[in-house]
Amino acid sequence: MKLSVIIVNYNVEHFLEQCIDSALVASQNISTEIIVVDNNSVDGSLKMMAEKFPEITLIANKDNRGFSKANNQGIKISKGEYVLLLNPDTIVEANTFEKTVAFMDSHPEAGGLGVKMLDGKGRFLPESKRGLPTPQAAFFKMFGFSKIFPRSKKFAAYHQGHLSNDETHEVEILAGAFMLMRKTTLDKVGLLDEDFFMYGEDIDLSYRIILGGYKNYYFPETRIIHYKGESTKKNTVNYVYVFYNAMVIFAKKHYSTENAKLFSVLINAAIIMRAFVSIMASFFRKMVEPTIDFVLINAALIITSEYWAEIIFGESQKYPDFFLFLFIPLIVGFWQTVIYYAGGYSKPVKIFRIIIGQLVGVLLLLVAYSLLPETYRFSRAIILFGSFISPLIMILWRYIAYLFGFSSFKFGTVIAKRIAVVGSDNEASRVLKLMNELNIEASFVSKIIQDSDSDKKNMDSVLGLVSQLEEIVRIHKIDELIFCAKDFKAAQIIDMMTTLKLPNMEYKIAPSESMFIIGSNSINTSSDIYFVEINAINKDSNKRFKRLFDFIISIFLILLYPLSFFIYKKPLPAFANFVLVLLGLRTFVGFDNLDNIQLPKLKPSILHPSDMSDDKNNSKEIEKLNLVYARSYKVSTDLLIISKSIRILGNK
Repeated sequence: MKLSVIIVNYNVEHFLEQCIDSALVASQNISTEIIVVDNNSVDGSLKMMAEKFPEITLIANKDNRGFSKANNQGIKISKGEYVLLLNPDTIVEANTFEKTVAFMDSHPEAGGLGVKMLDGKGRFLPESKRGLPTPQAAFFKMFGFSKIFPRSKKFAAYHQGHLSNDETHEVEILAGAFMLMRKTTLDKVGLLDEDFFMYGEDIDLSYRIILGGYKNYYFPETRIIHYKGESTKKNTVNYVYVFYNAMVIFAKKHYSTENAKLFSVLINAAIIMRAFVSIMASFFRKMVEPTIDFVLINAALIITSEYWAEIIFGESQKYPDFFLFLFIPLIVGFWQTVIYYAGGYSKPVKIFRIIIGQLVGVLLLLVAYSLLPETYRFSRAIILFGSFISPLIMILWRYIAYLFGFSSFKFGTVIAKRIAVVGSDNEASRVLKLMNELNIEASFVSKIIQDSDSDKKNMDSVLGLVSQLEEIVRIHKIDELIFCAKDFKAAQIIDMMTTLKLPNMEYKIAPSESMFIIGSNSINTSSDIYFVEINAINKDSNKRFKRLFDFIISIFLILLYPLSFFIYKKPLPAFANFVLVLLGLRTFVGFDNLDNIQLPKLKPSILHPSDMSDDKNNSKEIEKLNLVYARSYKVSTDLLIISKSIRILGNK
């Protein structure tokens, strides 16, 4: 056996399938075994492996053992002369295994090898070649000097920016996403250090390979796609802590006590700084807009109240302070909450949503206002004035901000994508049909077919040929390309991505005979995967509407409970459920417990789509109802299920 490929998987079923497909193609001319170690995935990965790759060795762990332990499990049973650690979120070229193994064969001093990695948009990933994370290199990376001087040998030492991306080099650190090693090297220096749960283990092993007398190489003559990107999760405090804590473990293991202490100080400083920046950035993103609204509307209402008091009560009287500084802020906060659930804070800015939210908020407030004691009914006029001035202020300052260049305050609707499917006529047609089934929003969808299909009689739905790709993209303003994996080798897809060099272009890949389309940049962004189970219910607007519906219906049922408690089979549990829904701990309608399909996560529910079926023993029917509910969610569906199953609202 020449090569053993170890793939550790954790809840990335669709990426894993695509990775294995590419690895099997790359294995055709070299004796290869593939070993998949699954860390207790719950996304259907094991079922997919059993159905599509039963011949591949699978280790199914009953818990998440982390990257190091799982890889070591695979290495221990491997039989190859070389061991390749390969991430599941990668695609290798057809010649990747042959070229890299040939290089290792001709360089007996090589203990490890990494390749040129591109992200899902065809951009070079700097971690393809890295230097040792010395305190100095880490400092320059953590505090941004490496970005300012990306080609400097000193300041960009962490990613060895001074070395060409297109030439073979001896490097210090290999990336765990693609780490090819000689088995005899591992026998000498040891396996991955299991003290590293995630991150840092590749740095540690790379360094031990060098300490063992071997060399590590960066080999750019073959490429892989690594769906890594700059996902939002990499900006979280938890990520920063886990990643940099791995660096501390490395420093304590390999550096002197003095240098390890210095490294630890740098790491802690970086964690504090990144945590502060992350918290402030999150606050700014989420709170600056409603805070500006709150301040401006409150100021307008308080100033108006002063003038109105003089007109109504005379100069000697005015509204009490608790009305000005308690009631008005509460009123404004309530309006903002309703506007939020109406979609008034969505992007781009939607004037209609703001106005609708304001109207609903005012109507609800007037109803509540009429129930207050006479002494607390200060002025309906102020409320009515506020209902007019509030949306006006919200719309006006957003428009001014947009005029000053803040593009996030753009008005209008979301611009649908212009998508082209690239492949043979038959496969491109299959993908177009799949997209139609998935209800993918697009203003324009068409095909770019292979040159060999140019003699097709029906060219009405075809933009042109693959040889004309660059011109087609430019003329038709295409902003997303979907490549059919059945018709192109990975190298061809990568060539097309890198040739176009369009930073705003989105790329996706449609594996053959699969019901999903995958890309474009990150494994942590669900919007980068189109597949059958993709769900309308997961849209922000639908989540807001569902929560608002739950809130209103729970209040309604609580108020009517004294008159309707006899309707419920279990009256007391029903009332308890209403309270839990009101507090946001439960939802009225959620999914049935189904193990064979992947569905979005919802709060624990009282009712299910199966409550609409008369045959609750028909698993296929129940599965279909749940999929339809997920993909085509409507508030009216929840209302229909509740009305039909109102007697069992006391279910647990």
